[in-house]
Amino acid sequence: MNGSVKLTEARTRGLLPCVEGVLFGHRRLVLASLAVFTLIMAWFAVQLRMDAGFEKQLPIGHEYIKTFEAYRNDLMGANRLTLVVKARNGAIWSAPGLKRLYDVTQAVTFLPGVSRSSVRSLWTPNAFVNEITEEGFRADPLVPGTVTPERLDDEIIATIANSSAQGGFIGTLVSRDQSSAMITAELNEFDANGARLDYVAFNHALEKEVRQRFEDGDFEIQMIGFAKQIGDIADGASAVLEFCLLALLLTTAAVYWYCHSLRFTLLALVCSLASLVWQFGSLRLLGYGLDPLAVLVPFLVFAIGVSHGVQQINFIVREIAVGKSAEQAARSSFTGLLVPGTLALVTALVSFVTLLLIPIPMVRELAITASLGVAYKIVTNLVMLPLVASLLKVDDKYAAAQEVSRQRRTRWLHGLSRLAERRYAQWVLGVALAVFLVAIWQSHDRVVGTLQAGAPELREDSRFNRDAVSIASNYDIGLDWLSVVFEANRDSTGEDSRAACENVAVGQYQDRFVWAMQGVPGVLSVASFSSTMRQFNEGYNEGNPKMGAVPIDPVNYAALATEVARTPGLMRSDCSMSAVHLYLADHKATTINRVVDAAKALRSENPSPDVTVRLASGNAGVLAAINEEVEKSETPMLLYVYAAIALLVFVVYRDWRAVLVCCLPLTIGTFIGYWFMKELQIGLTIATLPVMVLAVGIGVDYAFYIYNRLQRHQAYGQPITKAVEHALLEVGMATIFTAITLAIGVATWAFSDLKFQADMGKLLAFMFIVNMVMAMTVLPAFAVWLEQVFPRRRPVRMIGALMH
Repeated sequence: MNGSVKLTEARTRGLLPCVEGVLFGHRRLVLASLAVFTLIMAWFAVQLRMDAGFEKQLPIGHEYIKTFEAYRNDLMGANRLTLVVKARNGAIWSAPGLKRLYDVTQAVTFLPGVSRSSVRSLWTPNAFVNEITEEGFRADPLVPGTVTPERLDDEIIATIANSSAQGGFIGTLVSRDQSSAMITAELNEFDANGARLDYVAFNHALEKEVRQRFEDGDFEIQMIGFAKQIGDIADGASAVLEFCLLALLLTTAAVYWYCHSLRFTLLALVCSLASLVWQFGSLRLLGYGLDPLAVLVPFLVFAIGVSHGVQQINFIVREIAVGKSAEQAARSSFTGLLVPGTLALVTALVSFVTLLLIPIPMVRELAITASLGVAYKIVTNLVMLPLVASLLKVDDKYAAAQEVSRQRRTRWLHGLSRLAERRYAQWVLGVALAVFLVAIWQSHDRVVGTLQAGAPELREDSRFNRDAVSIASNYDIGLDWLSVVFEANRDSTGEDSRAACENVAVGQYQDRFVWAMQGVPGVLSVASFSSTMRQFNEGYNEGNPKMGAVPIDPVNYAALATEVARTPGLMRSDCSMSAVHLYLADHKATTINRVVDAAKALRSENPSPDVTVRLASGNAGVLAAINEEVEKSETPMLLYVYAAIALLVFVVYRDWRAVLVCCLPLTIGTFIGYWFMKELQIGLTIATLPVMVLAVGIGVDYAFYIYNRLQRHQAYGQPITKAVEHALLEVGMATIFTAITLAIGVATWAFSDLKFQADMGKLLAFMFIVNMVMAMTVLPAFAVWLEQVFPRRRPVRMIGALMH
């Protein structure tokens, strides 16, 4: 043993053996304490509930959200519910059809959480027909107040149908083929007592009080909106448990095949499940629920625990196979894996903490959820597992069988270790470089946001998406809209530079904006203050087409503004704000980005001293804000993750080579993952971003465990090629086994009813395998290449534990 090793060994004997002695010397007391803690946390864990919220998805401090918050009571809200009553045969213009529409309108109006004044259908008083007469402009209710469902006859129905066409409601409140009619309503996030709307319960109420009551063989009820979407996701999320149970069973079978011991198999799984119980209990104590979009995260963190558990079992079984008792093997595993295991878990913890950079409450809750789980893994997988293992009894027959099995399994790894030879290492690095460059090129234009027209979290054939497609194809107004606000500027004294309602420059500027935006691809239609004023000006001038313009006379302008103010969602009564609503073809990221970019360009290229243009409200405005925050946060977040990895690796190993060797395979794997997302049309969203962070955490695990063994063998004077061979023989099989087992487990999610869960299963399975391949091939080859190009001047120091 050389001097450096002796020095390091002396230092190691200071801390780790001391911790080992305390824990193993009082192992029964420690385990009893952990068992009591688990029971307490289980009590709180069973009280955890789904907690969805529209407000939780709004980016804090974003320009668009500030606009949304400032004018949420004046504009069409982004949290809108849309229902359609559709006749299965014929038109909606029948006594049963209009009566069914009336009944559904009433049922929706009195649902908890619905803003009653916002409900709009053919039967509500806020739907009126503007008529140009010889006396001027007249507005009458679409359905007169004297008409009730019981008094409907053919003449009244024909009058309502004629009024709908005359008032321009075909394509808006009535479908183009006139087989259905629409009801819209805004939802209040909080009730009068300050209680948050329970979206899961609201979705169940929708199904029970509306769809089940009013859908039959004659009429179909279609429903879309954030509340319906998040409710369907929450209902689908309950099936997550089924797939996670299947993954658990597959993992159990695989771990048993690997170690041929039921006790060791249950040990690895129970310790990982214990941390899951602690995680759920902590969330309940902190006052959090489990968001439907984040329901997968605890089970993904569970996968990290299984990964570390298998490494522990592999170490313990390997030590038992060479003749050690269960207690000796557990002690060796504790001291041998504490440093690399802690390093890997702390790195994963830091990775999840960086999600706090995204100022979206739901993502920050997700970061807290994941961080708690990873932090608890340090205790359950690195402390609890070896302590329990030390109490197990293992006979000599099992030890001999495991030695034979280990020799048989690792035989082919001798061939893989040849990649560490110089001539092969260069080829491996050449291929890795080529793949890396292609992955960067292929992933450079990946989309931030959704790539599907419907709800991307749900399957294309889900009821929600089928309803969305049907409504979008039968109505002229888009189901997604972007609201742009125009504020009348004030002078430095705070007074209006001119009376806002006489400031014709605002209307004319907005009119030019609307004209330009109508031609932007993706904009289906536009509703605005200026276009409504055009219509009213023409109406009050006996329908003269020449008068279909925004007035330039301040008095006439102010009079018409008073009339326009009666139409909800277009302006404030004091004329300080007016709006343009851009109805979009869909909410794909490409569509929203194109429209937002065009609006920004018009705003910057055509400034006006009289008007301040503010983006943006509407559900498309909220999605645009979310996409911008994800895109803005992605690069800094990844830089922080890699900086944390580099710092932790350098602090532990005090070697710049270790930093490069551990980070390069991870970087290649990350960009290959982005390439995979692009090919499968998976956008980078608040649901997929944590998965990429998790992939980094798993990839770090593989790299740290392999490099730790490599460094230990070098510390004892072995040449780099031999050190690589021994490292792969010791932990290579466990690494491959863990990756394949976890990949198979999460791949079962591909059959989930939730599309985002299916996509996450495919992405995770792919990333598990890619990171394993990178760690088993690129890491050894790169380590060898660095040693040859930059020879060491000092012997390698052994970090973390003694050789056993």
